[in-house]
Amino acid sequence: MNLESFLLLSLVLFSLGLFAVLAHRNLIAVLIGVELMMNAASLNLMAFNRFSVTDPVTGQVFVLIIIGLAAAEVAIFLSIILNLYRTRRTIDAEQLTELKG
Repeated sequence: MNLESFLLLSLVLFSLGLFAVLAHRNLIAVLIGVELMMNAASLNLMAFNRFSVTDPVTGQVFVLIIIGLAAAEVAIFLSIILNLYRTRRTIDAEQLTELKG
């Protein structure tokens, strides 16, 4: 496989994730879309690391950071979703327009 193949796959993943974030009102679907976009960014980093950087550790470190961020983001986002569901009984993003402080 060449660099263009990896970049095309990354573009498809990112586009699917962006579509999920913009088109769905369900917060779980939005979370899945954000995860797809982060995976596309990781794939991009690893592809450029494989084909252009002489030190293979550089891209791998960045991907590990992205995986750590994704894990933290999932934990925080799911706790927010659970809290919203307990208080509002819905996870529809269109119905969550008011913030309480």
